[in-house]
Amino acid sequence: MSDNTTIIRTALVTGGSKGIGYGVAEVLIKEGIRVAITSRSQEAVEEAAAALNKIKEGYALPMVSDVRDFTSQQKTVAAIIEKWGRLDYVIANAGVGHLVPFQDITLEQWHNTIDINLTGVFYTAKTTLEALKASKGYFITIASLAGANFFDKGTAYNASKFGLVGFTQALMLDLRNEGIKVSTIMPGSVATYFNNHTPTEKDAWKIQPEDIGQIVSDLIKMPARTLPSKVEVRPSMPPGK
Repeated sequence: MSDNTTIIRTALVTGGSKGIGYGVAEVLIKEGIRVAITSRSQEAVEEAAAALNKIKEGYALPMVSDVRDFTSQQKTVAAIIEKWGRLDYVIANAGVGHLVPFQDITLEQWHNTIDINLTGVFYTAKTTLEALKASKGYFITIASLAGANFFDKGTAYNASKFGLVGFTQALMLDLRNEGIKVSTIMPGSVATYFNNHTPTEKDAWKIQPEDIGQIVSDLIKMPARTLPSKVEVRPSMPPGK
């Protein structure tokens, strides 16, 4: 007797209440994937989930979690497994940027950047490993072109993103033998709330959050034998200088 049960895939998107994370969640839900989104703000994550659930009711799960807290992330993963029984895709998106000259950067800003952008992704990978092994899933990090190109006022941010790119590529080599795919996406200018920016019509030339969502969708649809381990993406029509 055949089993006609339809498997509904699930995803975790850290930092999913706005910006790239929200754009990724939006695309995945439209494609029939349930998505748990996290934020440190309960109000922000519940508001985002309410909007996402208008696309497909019950497909967005709001989770209050801090990527800097290993125990918090463990609880998040356990809750997803309890709720949906599986975890197929993890998009480690949560990030922060303090773009100030080295002379002015504070110890708090340095540690905040490294703890969220780099150690937070390490925690995300550690806490989701067993679930992804079980589903033969996909772990995707959202890095930046700042992970390959340094610039002034970028000591902390460059350090975190250079580290993230290296971490993800090494992780890919370790986990592919477990049946887990690993990729990093390195966007250039994206219309987000990064560095206290509020997107406006003037940001129309930039990559849009849903464009990154489309890249995530394309990655998880790749033939099993093929792995684009690093994807650099830039605006196709930057404004004239």
